[in-house]
Amino acid sequence: MPAPPGITRKLLFAFGALVALFAAASLFALGRIAEIHEGTHALQAASDRVRTALELATAVRDEYAHLAHTIILGNDSHARFHAEARARVEALTRKLWEQAQDAEERAWVSDIQESSDALDQLYRETLLPAVIAKDHAAVTAAHGRALELVANIQARADALARRFDTSIGSFEEHVGAVEHASFLWAMLFLGGATLFAAGVGLYIGNSVARPVARLTEGASRLAQGDLTTRIPEGAPDEFGRLAAQFNRMTEALRTHQEQLVQHEKLAGIGRLAAGVAHEINNPLGVILGYVRLLQRKAEGSLAEDLKVLEEEAVRCQEIVEGLLDLARPGRVAVEHVALREVCNEVVARLQEASRLGGVEVRVEGEASACAHPQRVRQVLFNLVKNAAEAAGTGGRVEVRIEPHSGGGASVAVSDSGPGVKPEDRPRLFEPFFTTKSSGTGLGLAVSQAIAHAHNGRIEADTGLLGGARFTLHLPPAGEGA
Repeated sequence: MPAPPGITRKLLFAFGALVALFAAASLFALGRIAEIHEGTHALQAASDRVRTALELATAVRDEYAHLAHTIILGNDSHARFHAEARARVEALTRKLWEQAQDAEERAWVSDIQESSDALDQLYRETLLPAVIAKDHAAVTAAHGRALELVANIQARADALARRFDTSIGSFEEHVGAVEHASFLWAMLFLGGATLFAAGVGLYIGNSVARPVARLTEGASRLAQGDLTTRIPEGAPDEFGRLAAQFNRMTEALRTHQEQLVQHEKLAGIGRLAAGVAHEINNPLGVILGYVRLLQRKAEGSLAEDLKVLEEEAVRCQEIVEGLLDLARPGRVAVEHVALREVCNEVVARLQEASRLGGVEVRVEGEASACAHPQRVRQVLFNLVKNAAEAAGTGGRVEVRIEPHSGGGASVAVSDSGPGVKPEDRPRLFEPFFTTKSSGTGLGLAVSQAIAHAHNGRIEADTGLLGGARFTLHLPPAGEGA
């Protein structure tokens, strides 16, 4: 899966870093909690060892107490209690052995065990029989030995208790240090995460909220009819691309509106032409008839004046004919047309009418298309005539016919003239727009209207001869009007 681009990748990175930061803080906190938990358990275990050592010292004192009562009472009435105390001392000794953590502690516990065994053996085998036998000397000697063993056991038990108590202090200090460090690190992580989250929020505000606000404002202006609306495209991310798409959409809407205005203009001109053609064309015909009749009788300056009058009347008639062409219905009846024959016929007519002005015209290629013969002839007549006028005396014009791979054909008319200025190209097919000192400015507009009637088009660019090139594209059969 490809990596998401631009702002999406940045936001994913920012949120991922934020989640990672919180995860690291959580893991750190869990680790510290586990360490504190382990320290607490160790502290509790040390406390248990201290308690066991103290209980062992108490049990040994109880054992000695029953031994002393046996001497004082002079009978075996405390033998049972001595045995119970002895059992408790053995149980506590075994427990202390299990709780010992190093060789020294185990050695001390072993010493306690040996002294406890010796004390029990002394009581059962020496002291108790001497008491029953009333052997005071033996009792005194056994009692002295018992005191030594009890003192040794208590000394070892107290030493273990102090040792365990010292470990409790170290554990408490360690747990306190861990708690303090954990608190500081938790505050650091939480503060850093908060600052980082605030930074992510500011970044989202700058990278998302502001571009969205600009897009919203642009859409609002567009909804109000401002087709010149533009949104800055500087950001190399999704919003920058969205802004570019928005601007292209706005430009397309503006172009479409201009086309609609242009079509409405053409429709208005067509309605105007339909309304006035019959009113103007007939009087123009009468004027031309009388002018030509008068020319037969006129001489001198009057003949020249009538000639100028005739030219202007013919010019008016051409304008009316152009308007009538624009006003004609768009649909045309098509048939199979050999474009090479049409082009040769157009060139021949222009030569006969002396409209080429010494320009070399060459026709190349061959193709056929479904079109209205007279309408296509009219388009090619306008294109070749305009090319010859642009090339001038001694210039060249090339008419190249090419079939399309998917059907249909194109006829490109190129000239060696100065070409078309870039600023004039958008207006080439507007009615009454012309770059020539003479002309009506309707030829290209009428030609484009005829091409559109065939579901084709005329395109203008620069040709191989260096001048302008106008290409008539005709669609395949079945796509025409």
